Amino acid sequence: MRILFLCVANSARSQIAEGLARAMLPASIEVASAGSAPGQINPLTIEARPR
Repeated sequence: MRILFLCVANSARSQIAEGLARAMLPASIEVASAGSAPGQINPLTIEARPR
C-alpha cells in the first residue's frame, strides 16, 4: 500500500502528515509527500517532527 500527501508547496502540511503517518503506520506501508509547486520546507515543520 502507498499513501501520498499532496499540497502546493510541500513545506509544512504534507510534510507533517507524512511524518505522522510514518510514526503511526507499519513500515510495510510506503508514505511520501509532494507539492505541485514545491518550495523550501518551513523550519517549524522540522521542529514538529515526531520523535
